[in-house]
Amino acid sequence: MKENRPWGYYEVLLDDTNVKVKRITVKPGQQLSYQSHEHRSETWTVIQGMAGYTLDGGDGVLTEKDTLYIPQGAKHRIRNINQVQDNMDMVFIEVQHSNDGIFDESDIIRYEDDFNRV
Repeated sequence: MKENRPWGYYEVLLDDTNVKVKRITVKPGQQLSYQSHEHRSETWTVIQGMAGYTLDGGDGVLTEKDTLYIPQGAKHRIRNINQVQDNMDMVFIEVQHSNDGIFDESDIIRYEDDFNRV
């Protein structure tokens, strides 16, 4: 089932005790909030398009098949940097790991957000 968000949508592929896997689609020109998590780490693998990311203040680019590890507590964000005129979604797989099984919205600390959710 798709969960719509202002920047695109995600689908949960696996929801287990200590692991959650999502397929996340980000619309052209959109980005997720700059955030951190107290209870989980994440691994991102881009499967379509190009992604710009910020990890603890440093910026980089991921292309298809690239993977990035986000440690628990690290500030991070991802954005679709494909050309807007190409109208191409950026899609990545997010694997979340938590020792205490907390994966919900209560574990998102937002620092910056294009949709006023800080």
